Amino acid sequence: MKRNFNLFFRFVILVALTGIMSVASAQFGQRGVVSPVVHDNGSVTFQLLARQADKVSLSGSWMQGWGASLEMSRNDTGLWSLTIDPIPSEMYTYTYQVDGVRTLDPANGLTVRDGVRNESMFIVKGQRGELYSSNDVPHGTLSKVWYSSPVLKMNRRMYVYTPPGYADGNQKYPVLYLLHGAGGDEDAWTTLGRTPYILDNLIAAGKALPMIVVMTNGNAWAAAAPGEAPAMAAPADRMSLAGKFEESLVKDVIPFIEKNYRVLTDPGHRAIAGLSMGGGHTMTITNNNPGLFSYVGVMSMGLMTGNRMGNYDADKHKGQIAALKDSGLKLYWIGCGKQDFLYEGVVNLRKLYDEQQFKYEYFESEGGHTWPEWRIYLSELAPKLFK
Repeated sequence: MKRNFNLFFRFVILVALTGIMSVASAQFGQRGVVSPVVHDNGSVTFQLLARQADKVSLSGSWMQGWGASLEMSRNDTGLWSLTIDPIPSEMYTYTYQVDGVRTLDPANGLTVRDGVRNESMFIVKGQRGELYSSNDVPHGTLSKVWYSSPVLKMNRRMYVYTPPGYADGNQKYPVLYLLHGAGGDEDAWTTLGRTPYILDNLIAAGKALPMIVVMTNGNAWAAAAPGEAPAMAAPADRMSLAGKFEESLVKDVIPFIEKNYRVLTDPGHRAIAGLSMGGGHTMTITNNNPGLFSYVGVMSMGLMTGNRMGNYDADKHKGQIAALKDSGLKLYWIGCGKQDFLYEGVVNLRKLYDEQQFKYEYFESEGGHTWPEWRIYLSELAPKLFK
């Protein structure tokens, strides 16, 4: 009798749990709906169960033009679907528009945040897709680290990637300081840039040397990404903080890293790179501190004069270039896409460097001012560092 009761009790519990999981799946995971489905040929199928919707469309990062979208088709069960033609190996983001309301894909647990914008994500396998994915290789460690910034008068957060083997050894490593663009924060190069995956895979393939990567928050008025620090009011005049982040990186961040991590502290084992705003930070830091870094990477940022930079001093800049030439610089790398809205500024920067006989290496991609380009640039730059 007791055995039968135990069996019955277990059956009741199982039925209850199954019911709860079914309800949860139907409510949050769209029971039976799989989306997206990435096919072997690179085509992708998207599905959304929205029985009451009158119109559903798909917007994706692979589409050309701001606000571009494709309408999805509805079957008699209320399942909306769309299969797109094959797209190249890459990481992509997308959202749905359901009767004009933007939403994530409830069947896809992979999401990314770009500033205040959240999107669903998938990767098409292949050369670049594999580089941006977690593979069966040794993995480094990503830490979220708080540090004191006397320059900015606050405690701030940064991400620090340490390579495979760091935790168990005593070796010292070179450091890459990697800076994000406007609208981003210390999370950007990890979530959108896929830095830990790229470094893990490049190091495992013997294409890049093991290195530490430091990803800071380049917004001088913010301690950390949204929701990760006590709320604080942004200054009424953000221009009053111009140059303060750059100063903080030199006076706060680098000393903290060199005190708390096993790093090689000579300029030959110190690199800095950044995209867009972070490219501007990179140029400001290296122009003001020749000899501090032997490796420099400027992504999607050029010479800002005229209305963009009313305080531009050409003679001062030429003097800074001359100091960089004499600083023992080993690599000055510039990357930009043909469709980037800052392309003209990069052309002007290169023209100035050519006039000053300043050596640099240039990489040009086909795209615009977007994360697919910046992931490519990191993949191209990292193997060139510290060699």
